[in-house]
Amino acid sequence: MRSRILLILASILVGTLLQADPENRPRTFGVSRVVPAKGTTLSNPSQRYRVADKPYTILRRAGVEAVIVDNQAVDDAILPKHRAGYSGVAALRGAGRKENFFVPAVAGLNFEHIHDGTVQATKVLYEPRHAPMQLRLIDDHTAELYQAPTPHFGLESCQRYQLLEDGTIELTIDCIPRRKTFRNGYIGLFWASYINQPKSGAIHFKGHGVGEKAEKKRWIEATSPKHGTDPTHPAWDDERVFTHDKAFPLSLAFNLSKVRYREPWYYGLNGDVAFVQMFRPTDRVRLTQSPSGGGTGNPAWDFQFYITDYAVGKRYRMVMRAKLLKFTSRDALERDTAKHRRELGGR
Repeated sequence: MRSRILLILASILVGTLLQADPENRPRTFGVSRVVPAKGTTLSNPSQRYRVADKPYTILRRAGVEAVIVDNQAVDDAILPKHRAGYSGVAALRGAGRKENFFVPAVAGLNFEHIHDGTVQATKVLYEPRHAPMQLRLIDDHTAELYQAPTPHFGLESCQRYQLLEDGTIELTIDCIPRRKTFRNGYIGLFWASYINQPKSGAIHFKGHGVGEKAEKKRWIEATSPKHGTDPTHPAWDDERVFTHDKAFPLSLAFNLSKVRYREPWYYGLNGDVAFVQMFRPTDRVRLTQSPSGGGTGNPAWDFQFYITDYAVGKRYRMVMRAKLLKFTSRDALERDTAKHRRELGGR
């Protein structure tokens, strides 16, 4: 009887803890145990960190090197002629590639835009480039970019870049709207990765044409003939329509292609190395590309995250993972990313 009472009390305690913090609930997806996403210092201020004494830090793990930078200019041996305004992963090396996968002067997984679909001054549309960031060091494999509420939109954010055991980057984005400034009732957020001179700017994902059914799913090799033409690929069931000004200047945001993705991940190739970006289905990201976002011959492989019916003071989160892999075949790429995609799918 006593053991039964203890078991009941333990069950009640566990249930209470899970209700108090549902995002820390361990869940399973298929046969893999899902490791819950860790929140940033924005959502958990009790986490300890140290403010960096320079604009960047170097993370190394499992043969991968990622240089995380705030939005200040840098010009030294590590980041020569890195331009102001470009934050995130300033340099990424791995999978046997010694050269920076990204355009050296700019960055990858770079927080580019905050918008609500209304025409604004360029500095407002590129607010993440201009509002000061604080580089927070969590541990040898983890760094964050914190941005206080931005001057125009009032969005507070914290981005956690963590190198996992196998060298995969996990990017956790926490943000809180502090003012009711988004006129169309949604928050549009945009991340860009500028790729250093690949032979092709194409991105590859599993999907099908608009209106086609699941059995038509196949590998899509998506290209954009020019900046703003057929740039954005939503999920097959993403029929959201975002009100925006006719003259809204960010052409990548709302110009949709004629294909839709069925699985929330994609890759692009630079030489024999693939850059794979993987997302949680629940975040409903939109895959976006430009043939020249980083300059001539430097395509942008991007993604967008939209927050609908937002509430002031509420914390919102998006989680993705990015990985460099030696490319031998699509089948091998699927196998080598399966664990991460399962974990993101169950999170």
